[in-house]
Amino acid sequence: MRIDLSEKTAIVTGSSAGIGFSIARGLAGAGADVVVNGRSEKTVTAAVDKIRQEVPDAAVRAAVADVSTEDGANRVVDLAGDVDILVNNLGIFGATPALEITDDDWRRYFEVNVLASARLTRLLLPAMIERDWGRVLNIASDSAVVIPEEMIHYGTSKTALLAASRGFAKAAAGTGVTVNSVIAGPTHTGGVEDFVYQLVDRALPWEEAQREFMRTNRPQSLLQRLIEPEEIANMVVYLASPLASATTGGAVRVDGGYVDSILP
Repeated sequence: MRIDLSEKTAIVTGSSAGIGFSIARGLAGAGADVVVNGRSEKTVTAAVDKIRQEVPDAAVRAAVADVSTEDGANRVVDLAGDVDILVNNLGIFGATPALEITDDDWRRYFEVNVLASARLTRLLLPAMIERDWGRVLNIASDSAVVIPEEMIHYGTSKTALLAASRGFAKAAAGTGVTVNSVIAGPTHTGGVEDFVYQLVDRALPWEEAQREFMRTNRPQSLLQRLIEPEEIANMVVYLASPLASATTGGAVRVDGGYVDSILP
């Protein structure tokens, strides 16, 4: 199966590291013109340089902006030009006991994890519909379905993202535009390493800490290991392609079997 995204332009939010970086690299490898986004010029520039090193002839450029703000979202859209593929990857997470989550915490999680995606979709979806081709992909989480006790604000925000994705898919009904969510399971990123060490003994070596985390905090995973970011990216690149033309309004799982259901 060959995926060809040449002549397509993609924005990947929060793509200077982790899952977002792997998605940006995967899209570039398929031939897309990729806009790498993040808040730090240093990290975004480093990510662009790394993709250029790893993907020969990659078409990749930087868009430094905080897309959780209206000004930042407008800046990225202006820099990108006509956008065919929007990957709303930006997200924040962290462990906080349920009864200690403040109003400000709740607002911040919804601003970053839900509103940023909804805003960019609102800005870009009309032109995709007019051109009769486009892809909007929202990176959700198993926590949207299996709400973790230690971060219900995060899980709830990702549940809202699933609902928003389904609604926007209906707005694009009957066109060549698809809107989907990707339910990512526990994934190995730098941020997740920090999160794991919030829950297990920091004195443990990483491999042992990872096993302990999966055993005690994510025992229902059928994969029984953390997912690598490239494994999430592979699904996103497919869903972004013409090959996935009949998949829309869905919540596609790349969760290692974590969600205990035969349906999404």
